[in-house]
Amino acid sequence: MDNEKPMSIVLVEDDPSACQGFVDCANNRTDIVFVGITDSSDVGLEYVRTKLPEAVILDMELNRGEGSGLEFLERFQKTELSLRPIIVVTTRNRSDLVHEQLHDEHNIEWVFCKLQKGYSPEMVVNHLLKLRAYLHNRKDGEYSANLRTLESPEKFKKRIMQRIDAELNDFGISSRYKGRKMAEDAIFLLITRDTKDSDSLYHELAKIHKTSYNNIPRNIKTAIEDAWQNHDDIDKLFKIYTAPVRRDIGSPLPTEFIHYYAEKIRRSI
Repeated sequence: MDNEKPMSIVLVEDDPSACQGFVDCANNRTDIVFVGITDSSDVGLEYVRTKLPEAVILDMELNRGEGSGLEFLERFQKTELSLRPIIVVTTRNRSDLVHEQLHDEHNIEWVFCKLQKGYSPEMVVNHLLKLRAYLHNRKDGEYSANLRTLESPEKFKKRIMQRIDAELNDFGISSRYKGRKMAEDAIFLLITRDTKDSDSLYHELAKIHKTSYNNIPRNIKTAIEDAWQNHDDIDKLFKIYTAPVRRDIGSPLPTEFIHYYAEKIRRSI
């Protein structure tokens, strides 16, 4: 994997000020991106399944949230994933016994005590990036420098399609539209092929879906516009889809839309 790509991270943390600290940290650098932030162990696990992050920063207590870090870890061990993220734990618990349990029973790469001298979001992130570099450089085959080589083409496609599916669900595109499947296929093709030529892409999709060239952007446009017009919180939608949108058009154009998500996902795999 190219270490110049931002490390995709899920944050499970119940303290709003701590969350803001990590957000501020990410906003001030280009080597990490948070693909999910939650105070719930259940939601955090769902983010791991759907967002497929490289790493998880897990608060152990979650006293003001839902569940606990321990519940997350117990369920995580039973979850089938094509690639296991690096997990680091943050906690106020100083107990050596608890820390040993996290390392020995749950294979946690690192435990940070929030009360330790010098603790900060930057400390956690910097250690994560060092762990990433170390694991990528291992020679024993446990962790490959190119994670794609660990997967069959079928598993790789399944992993990326899961991520595309999650992104389009967040956007609100309904599966009842033909354009939903066309958009999924278009994004996958853009991710896996070194091309930005939308014209040849639409021709290929027309063959795949056994329809005319013009029907591809038309159906994708219909699916996008339905989600955009019927979303219950337009401000939230602008946070999900951060690319510029022309006000005179009112919603993303099909080509803009698929290129946006292809680049977003490509940067995090």
